Amino acid sequence: MWELEETPAKYLDKFIEYRLLPDTNFRRQIKDAVHIISTFLKEKCFQGAPHPVRVTKVIKGGSSGKGTSLRGRSDADLVVFLSNLGSFQEQLDKRGEFIREIKRQLEACQRKEIFEVRFEVGSLQWEKPRALSFWLKHPYLPEEVEFDVLPAFDVLGQWTNNGQPNPEVYITLIRECQMLEREGEFSTCFTELQRDFLRQRPTKVKSLIRLVKHWFQKCKKQLGKPLPQQYALELLTVYAWEEGSNETEFSMAQGFQTVLKLVLNYHQLCIYWTKYYDFKNRIIGQYLQGQLAKPRPVILDPADPTGNVAGGDSYPWQRLAEEARAWLSYPCFKKGDGSPVGSWDVPLAEDVEDIWATCEHRMYSPEAYGWHSVAAGRSLSAGMMPSTAPKEDDWACAIL
Repeated sequence: MWELEETPAKYLDKFIEYRLLPDTNFRRQIKDAVHIISTFLKEKCFQGAPHPVRVTKVIKGGSSGKGTSLRGRSDADLVVFLSNLGSFQEQLDKRGEFIREIKRQLEACQRKEIFEVRFEVGSLQWEKPRALSFWLKHPYLPEEVEFDVLPAFDVLGQWTNNGQPNPEVYITLIRECQMLEREGEFSTCFTELQRDFLRQRPTKVKSLIRLVKHWFQKCKKQLGKPLPQQYALELLTVYAWEEGSNETEFSMAQGFQTVLKLVLNYHQLCIYWTKYYDFKNRIIGQYLQGQLAKPRPVILDPADPTGNVAGGDSYPWQRLAEEARAWLSYPCFKKGDGSPVGSWDVPLAEDVEDIWATCEHRMYSPEAYGWHSVAAGRSLSAGMMPSTAPKEDDWACAIL
């Protein structure tokens, strides 16, 4: 099988099938490993803790939770929601304490030969570490599985995937992030929303995400840091599909080329979704105006309006764009006769006022809801605030 840069466009689907999709054994290994650690966290971890601690839920996040894992990458993120964390401030202040307790209990299990763990050197060097990284080895598992365990405030409670969270959740988040100057710090609290946002996509869209992630990993190996967040590339892929195709069947080469062309135009990206939050509430709406007026690129986390996953720094995007430009001449973007496969017609900032934005088979006019093109670094005027909300805005998205 060819490497990606050698693969002709017509064989990209086969490349994904044979090189990127996790096989059955891999999926079973991840599932078994997650079950072992989840059971430990819920039933045994905090039994001897100085204060009563209750794990309200354990959510599998990351690529495994979203259904976009790459073959051979045995890693899993587990977000542990604790009853003892009653605010975002407490998560920031106390997570180090809980991470150290989890590490202590894992080491105790290892001494009892329940399972073996190997910790990342320096993972707890900070006073308030964000996550505990370790590798799990168990008799049932053919190889080690890497875990990141992250304690979090259970702000969503028993969210049931049936609509938007209460706006008060985001009002509290915005106020605390502004007070603490920690925008994007608490995205782990919204892992369920992030997971479902991607997991509900058609199978082929998730395959396109895998292809983009594989390309990104090759770029990372070639270029080193700094580069944009991988999550930003995942969301950019979703946007490319929503605006350019929105069909369950499409040309993989065209989808891939569209994403790379969006990377080339990073300085015009300002993307957000209104599935979980929108402009209806005055406080949230005003905050969103400020977020969307920041210098490009802007890609708001669909689950967390305080998180600009594009990073706010154009230099990593500039480096990735240079690599994308070189890739566009490779065989994976050419037809059999050598002509280019072409890309989807996806609007950029200067185009958006003249088009209708298509998202999830619904048509919305940006102007109808006050969504306008905004020059980078400028604020929105009061008159540009959406005066009326879409009637069916669960999946509405726009690019400014």
